[in-house]
Amino acid sequence: MATTPKQRLALAICDFLSTSLTDGTLQAEEKDSVDIAINCIGEAFGVDPTDEAAVAQAVGSQNLFQVYNVYEKLKNPPPSKPAAAAAASPSAAGPSSTTQAPTDDQKKQADSLKSKGNAAMAQKDYPAAIDLYTQALALHPGNPIFLSNRAAAHSAARDHESAKADADAAVAVDPKYTKAWSRLGLARFALGDAKGAMEAYQKGIEHEGNGGSEAMKKGFETAKRRVDELAADEAAVAADSPRGSPGAGAGGGGLADLAGMFGGGGGGAGGAGGMPDFASIMNNPMFASMAQNLMSNPDMMANLMSNPRLREMADSFGRGGGGGGGMPDIGSLMSDPSVAEMARNLMGGAGRGGPGAGPGR
Repeated sequence: MATTPKQRLALAICDFLSTSLTDGTLQAEEKDSVDIAINCIGEAFGVDPTDEAAVAQAVGSQNLFQVYNVYEKLKNPPPSKPAAAAAASPSAAGPSSTTQAPTDDQKKQADSLKSKGNAAMAQKDYPAAIDLYTQALALHPGNPIFLSNRAAAHSAARDHESAKADADAAVAVDPKYTKAWSRLGLARFALGDAKGAMEAYQKGIEHEGNGGSEAMKKGFETAKRRVDELAADEAAVAADSPRGSPGAGAGGGGLADLAGMFGGGGGGAGGAGGMPDFASIMNNPMFASMAQNLMSNPDMMANLMSNPRLREMADSFGRGGGGGGGMPDIGSLMSDPSVAEMARNLMGGAGRGGPGAGPGR
């Protein structure tokens, strides 16, 4: 038996596929493919598409295709008619030119179902509330209050995608129904769209007038704070991005350009004579990361100093450059595979710390 909204939707999809074979939508030769699809959906969502009672409960009084037709009409309302033509049209009283207006008895039944849905919400029985609001909408399609209430129930059940769809439909029908804007803001925020949430709350404030209610303003401020936080995070990541040589910032994972790190410009430290600018070196985040890794791993220091090329560099530096003056040619040194490998280990993955390596948002 389907117990969640998504399981009921899965059964409704299976019913739509099965019905499409019998109503002429699909050809008979498509039956095997459709049967496989139905079985896969049933297994994936843990439901039994052959359970007629479960399917009937999931579909209700309107099948999936009928419900989607209502949604399309709400999403794309027909162009408005001139007042005189609209007044003369016998269908002007209906929600659209192709949808019959509910009778007074249907409206009364729908209001009763809505009240029961509200009671279920108070008891935190969200699946029951969703089902009751859905029944109310079947009797009175497009009612913005029913759509907004069902959006609230979906949000409470943590089905924020469904909540967003219902709230979107509600504000499309009646933009002045401000509760729907509030519920749209909540759904967008829960889905990670803080900017969209801020816009929804702003619309609600505008339609409420007088500066908006405290609840609406609080929602707007919460969304705006999150937008500001994200902007600050992006600015911080951009500020921390490695700059300078292509090797230091290229795509994450590339070996740093050590010749550039040791003053490849101005001071002529990379084999061109003169001492390196140590202040610049110590301010380089790549060098700081290398130094930290080195200090936390004594064995690494021993491995470094056992390398003959590095020993030669150290001896040359101790003699003031071996008669030639200045630092050894770092670019030539890094062409030694063993030295390059040790440099990668020393950086401990620092080359992968570019802007794209931050925590997911």
